Amino acid sequence: QVQLVESGGGLVQPGGSLRLSCAASGSIGSSNVMGWYRQAPGKQRDLVATITSGGSTNYADSVKGRFTISRDNAKNTVHLLMNSLKPEDTAVYYCNIRVFLLRDAFMDYWGKGTLVTVSA
Repeated sequence: QVQLVESGGGLVQPGGSLRLSCAASGSIGSSNVMGWYRQAPGKQRDLVATITSGGSTNYADSVKGRFTISRDNAKNTVHLLMNSLKPEDTAVYYCNIRVFLLRDAFMDYWGKGTLVTVSA
């Protein structure tokens, strides 16, 4: 069983910064993709950023140049540094890990989410 525990959310003023962290435990293997998704009230859950076990990254257009995703494979952790935050970044942020299995199969696991509120 894989478990993800997020930390680092909170209230921040527009233009400020926050760093989210997520620690994974359990059988995540050596081939996986870790990432962050967010869900604002009344909206669907959207991709924010992902990073492969090899370090390749992918960002939503709305956060490019402001957010940076990183990971520590030795500690099974992923981080999201969020700079120049805007009110529209307000959402519950969810940590995700996609664990690849045999024959192109995979399993997705989710954290419980951490709330980020950007407001003056």
